[in-house]
Amino acid sequence: MDRFEKLSLLTENMDVEEGEKLDTAFKSCPITSLTEKHPMVTYAKVAGGKTIPLLKSVITSVCERNCKYCSFRAGRDFRRASFTPDEMANTFLDLYQKKTIEGLFLSSGIAGGGVRIQDKINETAEILRMKKNFSGYLHLKIMPGAEFDQIHDLLKWADRVSINLEAPNPERLNILAPKKNFSDELFTRLKWVDVIRKNKTPNQNWKSKWPSLTTQLVVGPSGESDMEILKISDYLFKKFNVARVYFMTFTPVLDTPFENIPAENPIRGNRLYQASFLLRDYGFTFEDLEFGQNGLLSLEKDPKRNWAEINLRNKPIEINRASKEELLRIPGIGPKRVELIAKYRNQKIIQTEGDLNALGLSISQVGEFILMNGRSPIYQLKWVF
Repeated sequence: MDRFEKLSLLTENMDVEEGEKLDTAFKSCPITSLTEKHPMVTYAKVAGGKTIPLLKSVITSVCERNCKYCSFRAGRDFRRASFTPDEMANTFLDLYQKKTIEGLFLSSGIAGGGVRIQDKINETAEILRMKKNFSGYLHLKIMPGAEFDQIHDLLKWADRVSINLEAPNPERLNILAPKKNFSDELFTRLKWVDVIRKNKTPNQNWKSKWPSLTTQLVVGPSGESDMEILKISDYLFKKFNVARVYFMTFTPVLDTPFENIPAENPIRGNRLYQASFLLRDYGFTFEDLEFGQNGLLSLEKDPKRNWAEINLRNKPIEINRASKEELLRIPGIGPKRVELIAKYRNQKIIQTEGDLNALGLSISQVGEFILMNGRSPIYQLKWVF
């Protein structure tokens, strides 16, 4: 088969494997200009808020592991393919030069051990950076069991690196992936990235800056609670400066042990993203999150509004004097809106519905949680009518 047929085989299962299809920062579409076999292009947000198209592929779809949910698992009957590092680099550059894609997301199945496959990913990145002078975006995977020096080398070439924990703790991982060791193979590699970024200068990195770090958890088939997921997410944000935790909301794959397990509700995945952003960007603590007796977030209300209805209805925030931290607690107000409010308050007092509208806010959105110049906008609206 030619290399584009190989690429089609390598990319056709990536949505299931990597699980970013439910993240609103990602969507997928086929490449149509080069081959009728449609490799996968993923649109990803990068630094500065720009969205760019990435080729999302693996070095090999051969895998010796038996992860029960995974389309690449050992023993599953489908046509597999592999690239050498040179083939991967050259195929990617052909697409890049035709302006089909702007970056590469490179992962792999595990064939011959994680160390062997990590060498192939690292070699591909080195070819692109050093031999081909590619200066665009690279998101590179850390393989389970990769060595410290391999990870240090990988960080020289990448804009972003990731290693998927898959589960929030060893007990849940054993249900999903019996041949993987949570601590030794996965969690330790996250620690090593943190050690390298904190203790070594990034002068050897291709842009003198260490890459960001992400991970992914599978949501649903191991019976984990949202409390378990968000507890480890909060720890990773604070301890290892993880830029993002992705949530792969489970969808069953044919010819796997989990093929008869129902798909997880995608709303649950959305709620986990919302809660994780509160922990990462909005100053919320894990203790601020509201869970049901089953350890799950509400599916009916987003976690920020749920918190506000419990904590702000009887103690609304004065929008004219509120700090940044207080404003971020109000539903409908995010970091950019906080900046607008600060600028607006330098010019005038916020005291009318028109003032709210000028800030892109509505009384129905924020009214029950704020005071405007000492008065409740909900009360004012009722009084007017």
